[in-house]
Amino acid sequence: MHQIHLHYFPLPLIFYAIFAGVLLALFVLLQLGLLRYAYMRIGLDSRVAMLVLLGSLLGSYINIPVAQLPEAPVASDEVIDFFGMRYIVRGVIGWPGTIIAVNVGGAVIPTLLSMYLLARNQIWLLGAVGTVIVAVVVHHLAELVPGVGIAVPVLAPPLVTAVVAIVLSRRFAGPLAYVSGSLGTLVGADLLNLDKLHGLGVPVASIGGAGTFDGIFVTGIVAVLLAGLGAR
Repeated sequence: MHQIHLHYFPLPLIFYAIFAGVLLALFVLLQLGLLRYAYMRIGLDSRVAMLVLLGSLLGSYINIPVAQLPEAPVASDEVIDFFGMRYIVRGVIGWPGTIIAVNVGGAVIPTLLSMYLLARNQIWLLGAVGTVIVAVVVHHLAELVPGVGIAVPVLAPPLVTAVVAIVLSRRFAGPLAYVSGSLGTLVGADLLNLDKLHGLGVPVASIGGAGTFDGIFVTGIVAVLLAGLGAR
């Protein structure tokens, strides 16, 4: 019987500790009332937004399999470094190929929240334009990393997203940043590169998982900060 860790945290625990620390800092600022209005500008209650970010962090552990690529050698028990980030490749025994999966924290939750923000703020056209721009840039920056799959420099999506959101609409910079950054990264990095995964030696190619989750998660935090800027 084939053995594989389908569910796993795509980053070392130290990075999750850092992300958890950032969430704690945001929570403290919320209690001080400094970011509450910013969250309202995004279109979310501040407590709901914190739960969404926390759910994204914990949901990065869960991968939902949707397809399987033809048999090919896969990497085993490796730690891959890419642009200063360290990705974990879980060991496998006799696994017949690459499983395509959807990551709950990096794909499902951001997509559902993006759809809500688009409808809530009626920014369908702006959201589409922002998503296309971010997708093009991220696709250009994305790298195919053996043993990991598709990886993007962690700061690229949030920085590109910040510029795009502010240029398109200062008023809706917050929700635009979340939508453009999340959907643009998923499309540009993962979906447009699915045809290149075969032969990379990836046990689980997770859409929104290892290689892109960190950028999507940071984008969510940047969206909050941009919402505060738009509220001024």
